[in-house]
Amino acid sequence: MKTIHFDDRRFQSAYKKVVNRLSLGDDGLDTLVQGILKDVKKRGDRAVIEYTDQFDRIKLKPSELRVTKEEIKAAYTKADKKVIDSFKFAADRITQFHEKQKQKSWFTREKGVYLAQRVHPLETVGLYVPGGKAAYPSSVLMNAIPATVAGVPRLVMTTPMPEGHCNPYILIAADLVGVHEIYRVGGIQAIAALAYGTKNIPKVDKIVGPGNKYVAAAKRLVYGQVDIDMIAGPSELLIIADEKANPAYLASDLISQAEHDEEAVVIFLATSADLVEKVKEHMTAQLKVLPRKKIAQTALKKYGVAFVVPDLETAIEMSNAIAPEHLSVFTEKPFQWVKKLTKAGSIFLGEDTPQSLGDYIAGPNHVLPTGGTARFFSPLSVDDYVKKSSVISYTRKALKRDGEHLIRIAEVESLTAHANMVRIRLEDHA
Repeated sequence: MKTIHFDDRRFQSAYKKVVNRLSLGDDGLDTLVQGILKDVKKRGDRAVIEYTDQFDRIKLKPSELRVTKEEIKAAYTKADKKVIDSFKFAADRITQFHEKQKQKSWFTREKGVYLAQRVHPLETVGLYVPGGKAAYPSSVLMNAIPATVAGVPRLVMTTPMPEGHCNPYILIAADLVGVHEIYRVGGIQAIAALAYGTKNIPKVDKIVGPGNKYVAAAKRLVYGQVDIDMIAGPSELLIIADEKANPAYLASDLISQAEHDEEAVVIFLATSADLVEKVKEHMTAQLKVLPRKKIAQTALKKYGVAFVVPDLETAIEMSNAIAPEHLSVFTEKPFQWVKKLTKAGSIFLGEDTPQSLGDYIAGPNHVLPTGGTARFFSPLSVDDYVKKSSVISYTRKALKRDGEHLIRIAEVESLTAHANMVRIRLEDHA
């Protein structure tokens, strides 16, 4: 991880690079992805099966695409019961948090005008769960629970199973939160099947869940055909720390983000150059015993940067411009800064709040905006699984009272027929 001081001539260019880190793919990638999307749209299950054989080395019949009840039941025999208990604990915390996000339909009736907002859950949602290099049962919990809280009646999960093997904890997590319609399909072909529908895999209203760059590109390209949660990029962590922060804790948190994958972004804003050096020493020691050491080292070398800044106010200003996915505050009084930290997916206050709490058990969702999109995107929530409809009803008296306002505005816009819709009724009621 490189260190750049505030007065270094490289500072502005390095800072600008971090702020503008978002990449939405390239033409070559999009061409490849678009080709597979079109093929699945045209040939359905046949194309899905062929690509699954090609990429995951598993030959399937159409009837074998869906995971059976027996397979889900068998997963429990391969699992540690204590881990299952931890899933249940996490699921309960996540449910409690998301229950507080629920919105109710409402209406008002005043002077002959009835106005309402109706809140309806989406009918069918597709959950994409990674299963290639690593398996993430926590993603099942985070994506499915707000959907069930919202009242979505049908949840459809797809997950890759290279050579036919599925991590049992993925199936167990799904079963615990009521997801029983699971398909052994991943990658671009899974996104295509969910977006367009096939004979065996249903078309959904929305696709949520993380994936590699191919999955991310596929979701972006089918957006409009279906809704998606967000365009997710590599995982990110930004830490703000003053000179009193614990360097061992800081090192462990920075490394934890770097071990996600080689593209992970790790940013450290420190008010002390000495602290940065101590953190680097601890990182070197901690990396030695890390099973995913090579992945973390690659990410830290490519995308890790420590900025030494003059004060915490500067660090906060920089953080808001960077708009990170995860933001940790290691300062003596972290709560005094929270109101000023307005652009981050999830904020962790104090040295006893490791970022992994948000990944697993705290309750808030770990599906967060990346690449600076926390400027305008929010964490996945119950709101992402509902749609809203407006309802309007006027009495004859109310229309007569308010109609002239509408006529004037419509005529200013040269939409005479819009004005006539009201005028003809007013004349009829005269």
